[in-house]
Amino acid sequence: MLIKEPEIYSDETLIIKEKNFTTANVCIVTGSGTGIGRATAIAAAKNQLMVVGLDINEEEGRITQKTARDYGGQMVFIKTDLCDDNDIQNAVKEASKLGQIKYLANIAGIQHVNAIEDFPMEKYDLMHRLMLRAPLLLSKLVIPYMKKSSDEKGVIANMSSIHGHICTMNKPAYNITKFGLRALSQSISAEGKGKIRSFTVSTGFVKTPLADKQIDAQAEQRGISKEDVIKNVMMGTSRVKEMMTPIEVANLIIFGFSQHAKYLVGGDLLFDGGCVLTY
Repeated sequence: MLIKEPEIYSDETLIIKEKNFTTANVCIVTGSGTGIGRATAIAAAKNQLMVVGLDINEEEGRITQKTARDYGGQMVFIKTDLCDDNDIQNAVKEASKLGQIKYLANIAGIQHVNAIEDFPMEKYDLMHRLMLRAPLLLSKLVIPYMKKSSDEKGVIANMSSIHGHICTMNKPAYNITKFGLRALSQSISAEGKGKIRSFTVSTGFVKTPLADKQIDAQAEQRGISKEDVIKNVMMGTSRVKEMMTPIEVANLIIFGFSQHAKYLVGGDLLFDGGCVLTY
């Protein structure tokens, strides 16, 4: 593994004093088994929310649950196939039994690197279902609960990417889903009347297993070394020559959930080291 997922240390988490950050309020986090999803689940638990983590990987999900609890937080893990509507519906139903659903973080994602002319449609269908359809369905299911809360408010975070702003070669499905998540956040916010709001977070490459897994394919398709993929492809246009850590991304989501972000309505938090807007 060339990119190792860093450990989450207790002093790295953004802690916000927020009246709605209590264990009476539920925060659902998808992809909670690894990477950004794991970090977000732990950060939300440390901010005193009742976290419900969803992932198909039960072993890793249980590790996240234990870590969150070791830090003094509350978390319940529910093994969930986000490509199965029944699983999603069951997860939301179970989450609603633990408190008032107020927050949703759609983070789960996969990657497949291939040119459009060679891209397997079954892989596109999987990525679309997991990374765009599931966030829409989850949003559809949780919004009625949010509207029933005492202040009728709720927040939905969608994990986009610099690939929701610019498109790089051989990632058509990823590009499409990340652009789509920005549209989903804006659609939710357009209908939310200022009370149900949504936002996206767009980062460059983050130190996660997802980033590590694509190095081999990038090297083969571009005809360069794995080291060159990291240096010239992943970090090539970034002015900051170091990948973000999962907890740094999770902190942005926590900020977006808080009252300090009440004007973040359909907006995007672009933390990309300068990849998109500097030349």
